[in-house]
Amino acid sequence: MVKAQVIGGLLAVLGLTACGTAGQSGGGGAGPTASPSAVGTLEQGFKVGLLLPESKTARYEKFDRPYITQDIKSLCPKCQVVYDNANQDPNLQQEQVDSMLTNGVKILILDAVDAKAIAASVKKASDQGALVVAYDRLAGGPIDAYTSFDNIQVGKMQGQALLDAIKAGGDPKRGPIVMINGSPTDPNAGDFKKGAHSVLDGQVDIGKEYDTPDWSPDQANVEANGAFTALGADKVVGVYSANDGMAGGIAKAMQNSGVKPGTPLTGQDAELAAIQRILIGTQTMTIYKPIKPEASNAAQMAVNLAIGKKPASTGTVDNGTSNAIPAQIITPIVVTKQNIKDTVVKDGFWKVAEICTGAAQTACAAAGLG
Repeated sequence: MVKAQVIGGLLAVLGLTACGTAGQSGGGGAGPTASPSAVGTLEQGFKVGLLLPESKTARYEKFDRPYITQDIKSLCPKCQVVYDNANQDPNLQQEQVDSMLTNGVKILILDAVDAKAIAASVKKASDQGALVVAYDRLAGGPIDAYTSFDNIQVGKMQGQALLDAIKAGGDPKRGPIVMINGSPTDPNAGDFKKGAHSVLDGQVDIGKEYDTPDWSPDQANVEANGAFTALGADKVVGVYSANDGMAGGIAKAMQNSGVKPGTPLTGQDAELAAIQRILIGTQTMTIYKPIKPEASNAAQMAVNLAIGKKPASTGTVDNGTSNAIPAQIITPIVVTKQNIKDTVVKDGFWKVAEICTGAAQTACAAAGLG
């Protein structure tokens, strides 16, 4: 198996060590025969628990949940998907895992709110004979499989896009930048931060930097306002935002504080509002993470594990509790005004009719979306 780097920010959050990494892959077919390690069969069906972390980010309810549910039903028509959303509450998510185990769920697809806090629940699931697919975030505990994106690469892409945009306006050290990172309890946030710093350190002056609890757009707005006041809004030459939700709060702060129009601002998740901001020029870029293949990977891994079949993977990860966890890692995509049509629109992630509304209508025509 090919060895490579594994998501480095996890080292800080979960004390992880690298065992290898995976590239994008299809899931492989699920066979009908159960092995002694199986928790169910395709003929009889079984319950699949789906635990998502929050609903403020549009992707989870609009894409992840329906994609995974549809794929599970396609692979196992008699299976039942049991769904819960933790609304960014790690304690609630632990209770939801307990409830699912009590309800006889033996295979979980888990996107953890807090990677460390959920480890005890993952162990409890394992102790009760349940299997766990870590989805989007590599949680602690005895995980059986994992699928996500190359999160350090996400941060590098964000950092490079920000640096390029700042350089287009002159000396990248002509003024300070502000970095607003994601939640310190999310290992992905550590990866994004590490990737961005690997590009930006030494190239720009980082005037203020924050780790934002719960990825809160409101808190990001407060942090940005404070940074602009301290540094001088007219002196700031760029803002790193780890995701689009926070970028929305930051964009408002930039406008209200008097930051120069067109000052570069990053994002991630290709949210509709972010695509519109990119078109009108109040956000520079976002990261598009094709959710369909990630959801398909998770569904296939879950079904394979449930019937006792080894899940397909192209590499492994180690979360400090389990080593050689089968993993499938997907490459993210940078979206700018120039390639909206060829990325999120082409994939059907957003329709032109959804994007080209309100203030974005005029900009859509200029971008060839009208």
